[in-house]
Amino acid sequence: MKIAIVGPAHPLRGGIAAFSERLALEYFRAGHQVTLFSYCLQYPKLLFPGKTQYTSDPPPEGFIINPVINSINPLSWCKTVKDIKKLNPDLVLVMYWIPFMSPALGTIVKRIKRKLNVPVLAIVHNMIPHENKPFYNTLSRYFVRQVDGFIAMADAVNEDIKRFDNVKPKRASPHPIYDHYGKITPKQVARRLLNIPPDRKTILFFGLVREYKGLDLLIKAMSHEAVRALNVHLMVAGEFYVKKENYTDLIKDLHLQEVIRLDDHFIPNESVAAYFNASDLVALPYRTATQSGVTQIAYHFNKPVLVTNVGGLAEIVPNRKAGFVVEKDPEEIASAIVEFYRND
Repeated sequence: MKIAIVGPAHPLRGGIAAFSERLALEYFRAGHQVTLFSYCLQYPKLLFPGKTQYTSDPPPEGFIINPVINSINPLSWCKTVKDIKKLNPDLVLVMYWIPFMSPALGTIVKRIKRKLNVPVLAIVHNMIPHENKPFYNTLSRYFVRQVDGFIAMADAVNEDIKRFDNVKPKRASPHPIYDHYGKITPKQVARRLLNIPPDRKTILFFGLVREYKGLDLLIKAMSHEAVRALNVHLMVAGEFYVKKENYTDLIKDLHLQEVIRLDDHFIPNESVAAYFNASDLVALPYRTATQSGVTQIAYHFNKPVLVTNVGGLAEIVPNRKAGFVVEKDPEEIASAIVEFYRND
């Protein structure tokens, strides 16, 4: 079977690109012919808060990546349709995660449907964006009208899709485990790589730092008297997409400089394993969420996860079995941390 996947991929970085590539690889391993139609321009520099959109990691093998889509250039959308028509796929899968991409993706899908008798399914990472704007619903509705069906990775996202369409087929299937970031190694080995004392109690906050991810809630939890008494340390590994000083000032105000480490840069693929292998517990104190690839990386490395009760996070973390589900409250986060360490 010939499959076209429309979504970001190498050399673009980030969770959606990782998902697109991992999905393409799995289809390739199953014997299918896969082409990934990616972006030559994903976000204009004016709208991108990070240092770079690109990775220095080597490209994946086993499938073709065609970086043809410019998110703001309609001529590239026409070129994408021509390239997909030339491939003549049996299935088209489109990654959807933000309304900004709706004009490009919706137009591409609309024209594909005119030219090819092929099913087009949307794999929806987020239907309602974390930072919503009034006109986003109009953009999302345009995209939703074009596709034939939807695959979400949480029941919560499936419910969000129903706000825009309650007729087309939909299916929720849990976000798969991310198993491509390396192998499980002894904690002490990973800690040597990261210069962490072997006996230090270490919590990991991993990924891009954005306001909705609630790092400030976790920092406040670290100041809790019972957490301080246990001498727990927090390791933040990821680039800041918000004003870093908001967090460093909070750390100083709470006198936590000695117990919070900031590795404030994008973590390349080859370094991901060390951070997870070195940690005791992975924390996602999100204010809003759908699902998260971070939990699925943690599971691959056999790490328990602390999440807040938002979106689809609680769906994939059985409370007090695979981790902790708490409310968006520093006191509750602190209590879970204390329970985790006191009960070993």
